[in-house]
Amino acid sequence: MRKFGDRKDAKRVREISGMFQIMMDLKPQRSVSDVYINQKMDVTELCKYIEKRKEKGDHITIFHAFMTGIGKVYYNRPYLNRFVANRHVYEHNDVVISFVAKVAFDDKAEEMMILTKIDPDDNLDSISKKIADKVDSIRNKKEDKKGANNAIDFLGKLPNIIRIPIVGIFKWCDKMGILPASLVEDNLYYSSLIVSNLGSIHCGAILHNITNFGTASGLATMGEIKDEEVIINGKKEIRKICEFGINLDERIADGYYFAKSIQLLQHIFDNPKMLEENADKKIEVKLR
Repeated sequence: MRKFGDRKDAKRVREISGMFQIMMDLKPQRSVSDVYINQKMDVTELCKYIEKRKEKGDHITIFHAFMTGIGKVYYNRPYLNRFVANRHVYEHNDVVISFVAKVAFDDKAEEMMILTKIDPDDNLDSISKKIADKVDSIRNKKEDKKGANNAIDFLGKLPNIIRIPIVGIFKWCDKMGILPASLVEDNLYYSSLIVSNLGSIHCGAILHNITNFGTASGLATMGEIKDEEVIINGKKEIRKICEFGINLDERIADGYYFAKSIQLLQHIFDNPKMLEENADKKIEVKLR
C-alpha cells in the first residue's frame, strides 16, 4: 500500500540530513544542482570479454555491457536511484535506464526515446535482448509511436500561443507528480539515468546538462573507445580507454558516494564475468 507522500513511481525518503534539506532549499532546481564528472575508464578486459562472446555467436555489444554494468551499480548504490521533486527526496520503484535511438543513421532520421527497465534478475544476456528487441521494433517500424514519443509529435506542431500554456501545465503536473501516464510512458526524463553512446558515432564524451523536468537525476555519455598508453606498476602498456562524461544531481548524494560508485563500475569492467550475474547481486569489494 502506498504511504502518504509517496508517488506512483517512487517512495518518499523521509530520513534526510539537515544539510541535504537546506541544499534543496538553496538549490530547488535540478539544473543548477548538477555536478560534472569527467572520467576515463579502462575497458580492456571488457572488450576482450565481448569479443569472446561474439566469437561464440552471441549478439552482445559494448553498449549492452555498459547498460548492464550501470544497472548493477544502481542496485548496489541505491542513492543513485533517487531524485528530488518539490523539495522532497524520492527513490524510484524500479531501475530504468533510458536513451535516444535514431530510426536510421541519417542526419534527418527521426529519433525515438527508449526506456529499459533493469529487473533484479536481469543480466547481460536478458538486458541485451531487451535493448535489441526495442531498437529493432523501432527501426523496422514493428510498433507505432506511443506515450511521450507520440505526445511530443502532437504538441510540437501546435502554435506557440497554445503550446506554451499547455507545456506550463504539464510542468506543474510533473512537479506535483500527477503527470498523465500517457506522457510518462517512454519518456526518457522519467528514468533513473539517461545515457548516450557517442562512441557509436565516433565522438568523444561530453558533459550534458540535466533538466528540471522528470525524475532522472543523472545523464551519462560514453565516448569512443581508444588505445592509450598508460603506466601500470612502472611499465608502459597499451589499454582500451573509454571516456565518460557524467552529470549528477548533488542533492541525492555527496561526492564521496559518487566517486565510490564510479570505482564500483570500474571494478565490474575489470571483472566482466560479473555481468552474467543477477543485476541486484550484492558486490562485496573494498573500494579505494
